[in-house]
Amino acid sequence: MDFPGKTATTKQAGDAAEERALAHLETAGLRLVARNYRTPGRGGGEIDLVMQDRDGTLVFVEVRRRASAAFGGAAASVGAVKQRRIVFAARHYLMRLPKQPPCRFDVVAVQGGEIEWLRAAFDAS
Repeated sequence: MDFPGKTATTKQAGDAAEERALAHLETAGLRLVARNYRTPGRGGGEIDLVMQDRDGTLVFVEVRRRASAAFGGAAASVGAVKQRRIVFAARHYLMRLPKQPPCRFDVVAVQGGEIEWLRAAFDAS
């Protein structure tokens, strides 16, 4: 069953969290390279933000929003399946580049008005 009002509200909240995360990362010196990168086809992956750190490291960022810490909170919601999809999308993204820069996977958790930036939250293995 589809609830258009609920979906729009959830999407708007997610978009707002992504904007906050982007502003936070840019303030810390990272530069936006791509946003909402998706692999073609079904069952692929998506990367919320692709950023470049000051040292040239390409940073694949997953932004997670939760209203509270219930059920482990925002950061805990990036489980193994989600990590595999992000890594898959990152590999797809990197195939397009002539040279592979150093990379890392970060998570920005937006929860109850607070932002937590987890650098190198997981790896590609």
